Amino acid sequence: MTSGDKQGQRGPSARPSEKSGPAPEPQAELPFLRAAAAPPPIELPPPVGAATRRDAAPPPLEFPPPVGAATRRDAAPAPIELPLPEGGRPLEGGPREATEPEVLSVAALDLRLKRLLEHKTADVRVRGEIRGLKQQQSGHLYFTLKDETEDAIIDCAMFRGAASRLRAPLRDGDRIVVSGRATIFAPRGKLQLVVERVHETGRGALLAALEKLKAKLKDEGLFDPGKKRPLPTDPRTIAVVTSREGAAFSDVRKVAFQRGPVTLLLVHTSVQGAAAPEELVRAIELAARVPGLDAMIVTRGGGSAEDLAAFNDERVVRAVAAAKVPVVSAVGHEVDVSLCDLAADLRAATPSQAAERLVPSESERTSTLAHLVARAQRAMRHRLASRHARLARLEQALGEPRHRLHEAEQRLDELTQRLERAMLRGMRGRRERLVADKRRLDARDPRHVLAQARADVARLLPRLALAMRRRLAVQQRVLAAGAARLDALSPLAVLGRGYAIATTSEGHVLTDAATLRPGDVLQVRLERGRVHARVEGTHDDEPRR
Repeated sequence: MTSGDKQGQRGPSARPSEKSGPAPEPQAELPFLRAAAAPPPIELPPPVGAATRRDAAPPPLEFPPPVGAATRRDAAPAPIELPLPEGGRPLEGGPREATEPEVLSVAALDLRLKRLLEHKTADVRVRGEIRGLKQQQSGHLYFTLKDETEDAIIDCAMFRGAASRLRAPLRDGDRIVVSGRATIFAPRGKLQLVVERVHETGRGALLAALEKLKAKLKDEGLFDPGKKRPLPTDPRTIAVVTSREGAAFSDVRKVAFQRGPVTLLLVHTSVQGAAAPEELVRAIELAARVPGLDAMIVTRGGGSAEDLAAFNDERVVRAVAAAKVPVVSAVGHEVDVSLCDLAADLRAATPSQAAERLVPSESERTSTLAHLVARAQRAMRHRLASRHARLARLEQALGEPRHRLHEAEQRLDELTQRLERAMLRGMRGRRERLVADKRRLDARDPRHVLAQARADVARLLPRLALAMRRRLAVQQRVLAAGAARLDALSPLAVLGRGYAIATTSEGHVLTDAATLRPGDVLQVRLERGRVHARVEGTHDDEPRR
């Protein structure tokens, strides 16, 4: 189903999409409505490079030829063969005389095309990606199949009987292969594919890429609720980034001017198409440079997933997240959620709700002010009553000031007397300690100490001399006895009896002849002097034990 058909199903209250229905009057020609006066419209210039001509013809749509069809431009189209009805007679409206062309009714033409399509496309298989899936209360499914590589779509209808045989529910973005027949829905003259069976299901490439981008931006923190900025409580200047041809700005303007005085700046930009993302980024950056801007609304009306694709572009999402003022995103209707909605500071279901959430109404403002004034008055009365009660308690506790002063003076007199008595006792004690210290100091006079020391030394010197003489005599006797014992044990006394001490050249005393070799040099010590000798030979006279 096309966007125009979808909106036809929403009822008479549904708004037309941005690309279907008659274009509304350009917003530049509509005056801004104010509470008091209507100022002239304020419209920022379009981004550099954006198309500004309204009468520019859109590029022609080229549909790919069917499989097997001739691709050369000069090739003649294949003839259309209509099936014959029962009995072999040609259908009404068949070829007649060349002089009288047949005139068909709309119903007859729809019927002829319906029969032709159903005959030629019986049990045809088509692969595509589901977009705009809707399930009615009757159980019928309506959706659009989009080619993933070409710019082509076809509306599909899957009735309750075929839908009940589905193994798994269908979802937007699924890549499926369906079989069915193409037909013409006569009440609308619309080409559609009646789906009988779904053979394959899988994740669509476009939806998979969108989910991947969403996860990437979420990891970078662009959707972090902690980074959302609060909206201004009383905004005066609001920029509306949208298309002047759409109904979104009219809805914002109508609701905003009904609620209170505010200045709206229309920043015109494309909201769908290949050039829309770049124009949206430039428009957001241009609006953010307006001096005194309080907030920004990025919006457009409802539409298909393809119509809202520009608001899922990474460049647009980053521009919304990097805006210097709070941004309210109102893209599509309540069921449509784009990446811009997630990156904005506030997501509104519709453009009207965006204006309602951003602009406070005069009645709400008056009611809030009255409520705050009443709260302030109650708080002041409560505060004054509390202070009066505290003052009464303090006065009661304080009593008559003169009585308190007399009590304080009496207390001061008592403390003065106690201080004087304490000072007298302290001075008397210190005087007594000073006299005792003087006596001890006089007793330790250096002259007295030296005289006493001299007297003691004179008395102890004779005793010291006597003790020293006695000690020397005792030590002399001990020394003499030790010398006698030492002389008796001295080797020199043995040498006096004719013995000698033989040592090697290293000074070792010889006790065994076996340790010598002929030619060794010896020293022999006698009682008087030393003798140097050389060994000529050795004899072992006694056997070793």
